[in-house]
Amino acid sequence: MTTKINIAIAGATGFTGLDLVYLLSNHPKVNIKYLCATKNLGKKISYFDKRIKKKLPLISSLKSINLSNIDLIFLSLPNGEAHKIINKTFYKFKKLKYIDLSADFRLANPKVYFSNYKIKHKAKNLIKHSIYSITEFTNEKIKNFRIISNPGCYPTSIQIPLVPIIKKRMINLNRITIDSKSGYSGAGKGFEKKFTHKNLFCSVHAYSTKNHRHISEIDQEIKKMTGKTINFSFNPHLLPTYRGILSSIYVYTKKNCTPTKIRNELKRYYKNSKFVKILKLNSQLGSGNVLNTNNLEISVCETREKNKILILSSIDNLIKGASGQAIQNMNKLFNYEEQLGLK
Repeated sequence: MTTKINIAIAGATGFTGLDLVYLLSNHPKVNIKYLCATKNLGKKISYFDKRIKKKLPLISSLKSINLSNIDLIFLSLPNGEAHKIINKTFYKFKKLKYIDLSADFRLANPKVYFSNYKIKHKAKNLIKHSIYSITEFTNEKIKNFRIISNPGCYPTSIQIPLVPIIKKRMINLNRITIDSKSGYSGAGKGFEKKFTHKNLFCSVHAYSTKNHRHISEIDQEIKKMTGKTINFSFNPHLLPTYRGILSSIYVYTKKNCTPTKIRNELKRYYKNSKFVKILKLNSQLGSGNVLNTNNLEISVCETREKNKILILSSIDNLIKGASGQAIQNMNKLFNYEEQLGLK
């Protein structure tokens, strides 16, 4: 496509929404027609984010916009809102495409969705018209769908390093331990209500160690991608930093499968990837390199145990874990260069 697409962003003033607006305001193939929120109607978006210099539409209500002249709407909304909007508009506006950054279309089974989010799904019949899209895995398949479900940030950091080596049967599928740490922006603007522990901004806090919402998403997608069921524990932590994720994944390798072979397979699998970077063996890794980028960095490390390795995986939760991957998906959906607007 050579022409610009018209887009709307719902939830434009949230943490993820503002990154979407900032990145898309500089995208050469995008015309931002509407910025929507439930509060602060009529205000300029630059009031919320000084990085945004381009003159853009004032904030308006989603109910007041004309979807007939929109090619794509980004839904950066709390869980339970996107499926209601899509249910009302999917058949009415047949050219309209959706990128949903919430969990509403991530889980194929509405019962699993309800058990995780305590919300009854309002568009069960449309789940079959959606695709869960980590861009590196879906690629061209994305073009067959109008509803694109953007993955969770933790699952993105976990699936990208694990899927290739599970496919190649390089690791034991049992006794996998995943220890992930995220900046507080991952919880959205209401993070202080969600996390009420003392010294929020100067402490590390473990939470949801048994039944974190993203476990079902990881289970579902790894089974779908590899045909295998893995047994793992997932331990998320909140960091006193604004953005960034570091996932530490401990796995036991199959016989004669060395850390070097693991690294080489990841290097081979992602050799054409624009954003996945495989570091040298035993490289130190933190979130610092990937902040404000759509990159994902992976380091394969040896441990004291012969058959046990540590895979470090780092992303910016608001970019590769949300807005950046949404734009990466948009680029694939509309046949643009994958890295356009994300360089």
